Amino acid sequence: MKFKPKFLLIRAVPSLFWSSPKALTITPPFVSILFLIIGLTLFGLGEALLIAAGVGVSPWTVFAQGITHITGWSIGFATFFISFVVLFCWIPLKQIPGIGTILNAVVIALVLEFLLPFLPIFDNYILKIGQAVVGVLVTGFGGGLYLIANLGPGPRDGLMTGLQRVTDLPIAWVRSGLEFIVIAAGWTLGGTVGIGTVIFALGIGPSVAASMYGLKSIFNR
Repeated sequence: MKFKPKFLLIRAVPSLFWSSPKALTITPPFVSILFLIIGLTLFGLGEALLIAAGVGVSPWTVFAQGITHITGWSIGFATFFISFVVLFCWIPLKQIPGIGTILNAVVIALVLEFLLPFLPIFDNYILKIGQAVVGVLVTGFGGGLYLIANLGPGPRDGLMTGLQRVTDLPIAWVRSGLEFIVIAAGWTLGGTVGIGTVIFALGIGPSVAASMYGLKSIFNR
């Protein structure tokens, strides 16, 4: 009988003490806002660590590079276009946006802008890989915190939770599947894939799931 970690089987975002009763609200609980911002800050820090590691960008950035390769758009505009298309995909999945959907872009961008210059850049390749792994783990933990706040996911996380609800597959499977589809599409279009990209694709789904499972185990007693 094969051992299967329980966190890989988690199928829904848990509701904990900082979860907002409604995703779409103009008066969210203070504790929900607090954990939302903490989670998004950690999410941004994790992505910054991956960038600083210099061993490959995230799968969605690979996809944006591919779009840029065939359209001539800037990487920023390509990322915006992808986010818009992903949000459009929310409609059939009946996903509900919220303040977190907006703050996702704002907070993560600010964290990348102000923290990235202060992060260490290693020459040793093993340390670079280690930094990428830590980045994925921090991103996953931050993602778990902010998704549990239930104030609206970012475009890509909303696609994940929407597809999970429709398919009833474990969150880790859905997220990892999405990342590999995006990598394949981006690479086919001319995006650049590195070892950090693969680490992110393999690790982000289990990392988010483990974060949710661990937080539920600690606080939902």
